[in-house]
Amino acid sequence: MLTVENIVKEYSSKPILAGVTFLVNKRDRIALVGKNGAGKTTLLRLIAGEESPSGGHISHDSDMTIGYLPQHMIHNEGTTLREEVDSVRDKQDPKSIGQMERVLLGLGFERTDFDRPCNEFSGGWRMRIELAKILLRKPDLLLLDEPTNHLDIESIQWLEEWIKSAPCAAIIVSHDRAFIDNVTTRTIEISLGKIYDYNVPYSQFVTLRQERHEQQVRAYENQQKMIKDTEDFIERFRYKATKSVQVQSRIKQLNKLERLEVDMEDNSRLRMKFPPAPRSGDFPVIADDVSKSFGTHVVFDHVTFTIRRGEKVAFVGKNGEGKTTLVRCIMNELTDYSGTLKIGHNVKIGYFAQNQASILDGELTVYDTIDRVAVGDVRTRIKDILGAFMFGGDAIDKRVKVLSGGERSRLAMIRLLLEPVNLLILDEPTNHLDMRSKDVLKEALQAFDGTVILVSHDRDFLDGIVSKVYEFGSGRVREHLGGIYDWLQYKRAARLQDADKAIDIALRAPNRLSNQKGENSYSPPNEGGAGGKSVESRSSSGAADYAAQKAKAAEIRKAQKAVAQAEQDISHLEQQILDIEQILAEVDGQSPDNFEQYNRLKRSLEQRMYEWEILSEQLEDLSD
Repeated sequence: MLTVENIVKEYSSKPILAGVTFLVNKRDRIALVGKNGAGKTTLLRLIAGEESPSGGHISHDSDMTIGYLPQHMIHNEGTTLREEVDSVRDKQDPKSIGQMERVLLGLGFERTDFDRPCNEFSGGWRMRIELAKILLRKPDLLLLDEPTNHLDIESIQWLEEWIKSAPCAAIIVSHDRAFIDNVTTRTIEISLGKIYDYNVPYSQFVTLRQERHEQQVRAYENQQKMIKDTEDFIERFRYKATKSVQVQSRIKQLNKLERLEVDMEDNSRLRMKFPPAPRSGDFPVIADDVSKSFGTHVVFDHVTFTIRRGEKVAFVGKNGEGKTTLVRCIMNELTDYSGTLKIGHNVKIGYFAQNQASILDGELTVYDTIDRVAVGDVRTRIKDILGAFMFGGDAIDKRVKVLSGGERSRLAMIRLLLEPVNLLILDEPTNHLDMRSKDVLKEALQAFDGTVILVSHDRDFLDGIVSKVYEFGSGRVREHLGGIYDWLQYKRAARLQDADKAIDIALRAPNRLSNQKGENSYSPPNEGGAGGKSVESRSSSGAADYAAQKAKAAEIRKAQKAVAQAEQDISHLEQQILDIEQILAEVDGQSPDNFEQYNRLKRSLEQRMYEWEILSEQLEDLSD
């Protein structure tokens, strides 16, 4: 399908790729991995034809099509979302309109977005537009460079399913471990300009790579010892005539020797710890009936929750549903909301957002930026810490003002790691981190003895950190106990329930249509007579109809009972809330336990109201 043969690529005489060769077969799912700067994006651009190699060549089938999603792109202006995406769909395929809607909805767009101009969308949403266009072109080879950076969890999962079911090959660069584990079956690593090809998913590659690296290090060390011994021999006997033949032989031996190279990065796990968290009050964050709107657009409404000291929670949901907005309200960056947001006693907040990088002093070097906040034995490990976050070698001497946005974000993250706080609020902290850096940060957060709020779409990163999930969507915030995969399992079950409900409605639709037609409706002839059904068939059908009606009546009674019970529970909860509100109105009743009970009751009421809505809809459907 595609052949990469002996590819060489240099920039300013600096080799990036040195003799890279591999094949891509139909339906291959390849994870392209390696350190930042190893040449992953360069290789994708070469395959896509956007750059030319310094040597070697790339060939593929003459009719093969390639879809390339770079990290940065320019979009057409002046078109709507619908027009932009409609321009690439197959107009000859009657199903293409449905496919277009399926892709756009899967990537997180609403139908109300379809007629919005593309220039109204942010950079992240424009990336989704380009991705939608690529998917609808149905290329034979898909090249994706960090496709999950601007997607939410549900959109990432949708993209996973699309890639797994698509009849194409794919080469993917991503730091999202869960994503590449779920969609790839082969891993190609770029290291020191060479590639190492493993016919296994990423997680298995990590183990095999470690074994290979250990073998390389041993071979390198053995060769270095041999070189030193040989050089010592040459130096010792260089001027002895009786040894001249042996000396010349050893010199020729060294000149012909192919020197081994090995990536000597420190693979020992760097363990970082946040400074001990100063003790805060029992409830670092209390939200009571918080609502926020931008103009007529309601972002979220009647949000009530309590975060206890030491809890680590995740804010999840589609982009634009209010996660960052609520964080900014908590940080007092936004104050025009209704309701109450209370920050607890002695709470010291460490806050990371993408714009935090702008507060760094541009005149300082990378090293000095960290040196100024480091205390204790951390000062002796600054270079190791910087290396773990991809500031190796000469990068530590760069001035902050020349760093890229991603580099500044990483530097701001390191500073935050060294500050003594007891509430960490991190908004998409992993966007500019490689896997090793994410592992270092994850272990530090797991060991942190304070409270954490994480806004993230990275499932692997959240797994093992958070024990509670707040889901943002449709103007509401719902609390889910358990980790990120517990929440995902809940969402999957809910989707299956919705699908079953849709199927039930679809199956009932023909019966309603038939009833509306009445006696004039057309019945196709069958083998038993000239037209209509035989007597036996009608008799059998009547018995079946009676059984179905009886079963449906039982379902309706069950649904009516469930709705009545929900209404009774709601009434009881509302009375309990009134009672606790009277207690809280008294000066001596405003204790943390009473506030906690009040918030718990409010959450229970919200959940029961949500369940009542679902039960009522089910009853209505059954009664149709």
